[in-house]
Amino acid sequence: MLTNIMYVTVNVTDQDRALRFYTEGLGLQKRVDYPGPEGRFLTVGVPDSPVEIILWSPAPAAGQSAAGQPGGKRPGAAPGPLILESDDLRKDFEVFRRRGVTFDRPEPEDYPFGVRIEAVDPDGNLISLRQQRRRNRADG
Repeated sequence: MLTNIMYVTVNVTDQDRALRFYTEGLGLQKRVDYPGPEGRFLTVGVPDSPVEIILWSPAPAAGQSAAGQPGGKRPGAAPGPLILESDDLRKDFEVFRRRGVTFDRPEPEDYPFGVRIEAVDPDGNLISLRQQRRRNRADG
């Protein structure tokens, strides 16, 4: 039986630049950083969460970005491979914006499930930021 998500991989072109974005921009913690036989193994994670994000730098195929698509992913496309939850997304959005994080739209938006916005990392990967709607007793 599966019990946990261990890793999520985000392909990046520059691991040091990505590390700065995810730690200094989004406030995640650096967890693991060591050379491996296939390249540098670098992870970050949300404080007190067992899930780690691998910031992987594969050798891109000719004519393709590390995101796996010519020219990288475009903001506004499908949500990113990484979804981070916030307990106060609008507050976090302001903090992240002051830190220089780029977003796919000017402000977080309300949806039936809560609030969302996508941050864009330096390689064009979308990072979905979500806040779940708080349920009232009347909601069930």
